[in-house]
Amino acid sequence: MNFYELKTNVSNIGSALKDANEQLSVLAADPSSTTEDISAQQKKVDALQVRYKTLNKQYKEEKAKQQVKLKNSKEPAQKSPEERKNHAFAQLVRNTMNKQAVSAEIYQALGDDSTTGGSKFLPKTVSNNIIAAPEETNPLRDISMVTQIPNLEIPRLSFTLDDSDFIQDTATANEMQAKGDTVSFTRNKFKVKVGISETVLLGSDANLTQYIEQGLRNGVTTKERSVAFAADPVSKQAEAHMSFYDKSTVNIKHVTGVDLYEAITQAVADLPESYRENATIVMAYKDYLSIVKTLSNGSATLYGAQPSAVLGKPVVFTDAASLPVIGDFGYVRIIGVNSK
Repeated sequence: MNFYELKTNVSNIGSALKDANEQLSVLAADPSSTTEDISAQQKKVDALQVRYKTLNKQYKEEKAKQQVKLKNSKEPAQKSPEERKNHAFAQLVRNTMNKQAVSAEIYQALGDDSTTGGSKFLPKTVSNNIIAAPEETNPLRDISMVTQIPNLEIPRLSFTLDDSDFIQDTATANEMQAKGDTVSFTRNKFKVKVGISETVLLGSDANLTQYIEQGLRNGVTTKERSVAFAADPVSKQAEAHMSFYDKSTVNIKHVTGVDLYEAITQAVADLPESYRENATIVMAYKDYLSIVKTLSNGSATLYGAQPSAVLGKPVVFTDAASLPVIGDFGYVRIIGVNSK
């Protein structure tokens, strides 16, 4: 029974109840009326009263729902885009946790144009950055290229000259040959789960959204970092090609030395000149302190020096690097998140 049917029934029962009460008053005032007549009319009034009370309660409840819907339909125009996004995301989480259906309006507010819903579970800000506990960081994102293009393929051109002499104008047809090739970046999927307490779930939209986004970002960041610096990539063949320490698939060159300092400097020198110019050293901070301790020989001078001055190239620290990794990280591509 919809809102308008309830309203009509309440009006009809109300009129019938009014007439029955008036009839009861007439019977009670008529000396010729019997007690049986009055009792029968009273029962009729009582029955109508119960029906009226029940229908009127349902009518008020439905009316309250209609008012809430009307209020919500007006709210988006009064809220900022960030507030509407937070509200939609919070409702998505609450409905999911309570095993309730998620309306199309919620998905649309989150930028999801899929008919099935959920193809863009994360707001766009989470996709562009990898978004309680301290925020996890992935230093590779500061020195590598981040893209949102799935199944990315990048053209690669290698050029060869016929000879090293100056090319004559008459031989321009043979001056250069270009070979086309592509580098492919595959898509890899994993799941991130965020635990939510009841106090967070019942909190404000902004706090709930911030908490979930923080957890998702930390999970994605940790996964990216652990995959790139997986010390034993063979244990997970599907992820092995993404590790800097993989010897079978990527075959990144390993350089050794009598100590860590010599190994790093030899690795930098071993790079081709075009790569060496923009090379960066990624290593654990404890390994750097060990190098400084050895080089300083008891002096405190090197402890205040910039790492780039000590090792000759920019240095980025991450505890995930069990061994230092040296190279031009501008050739590293990180595919952004597109989760559901």
